[in-house]
Amino acid sequence: MLCGGSLANSRANYKGTDMKEKTLKKKKIYAGKVFTLESHTISISKTKTSVRDIIKHPGAVAIIPILPDGKIVMVKQYRKAVEKNLYEIPAGTREPGERPLSCVKRELLEETGYVAKKISPLLRMYPAPGYTSEEIHIYAAHQLTLKEACPEEDESIEVEAFTPTKLKKMIKDGKIKDGKTVVGLLYLLK
Repeated sequence: MLCGGSLANSRANYKGTDMKEKTLKKKKIYAGKVFTLESHTISISKTKTSVRDIIKHPGAVAIIPILPDGKIVMVKQYRKAVEKNLYEIPAGTREPGERPLSCVKRELLEETGYVAKKISPLLRMYPAPGYTSEEIHIYAAHQLTLKEACPEEDESIEVEAFTPTKLKKMIKDGKIKDGKTVVGLLYLLK
């Protein structure tokens, strides 16, 4: 039983509606290098309001680079937010006005040193729509040529390649925990 009524009654309130929340007021809390934090006062009914804290994000791309032998190129980097080194598929934030495909080419070269002759879209996902507008476009990259990686000054990245079987085991064993990586790999390797 939910507070104030049954589960069936709470679902009935939304049946046949688009459940859109109307923003009454926005307040910018923080503007950083990559994202902006806003506080939105919203109406949830004719008499009730609430607050939603939202991270406005320009969007990102992630790439699954596939070598001719079938191995997949991964990056390992330290992530301060979780205080751990994580295995991830190469990824990056889109610049203002940048198209996803341009970002894919830039990030693939920056993080791995590879250039791809063939790039195919796989899927798009919202990693955490409860608090951020970020949308990630995930691509597969084939026919790779190794050039020279040129990571950004604040990035320290190791590049490794793994077989699909090894990657599935790493996900199962909890050695790969990054959301976009898990989603992208499992989608590709289904």
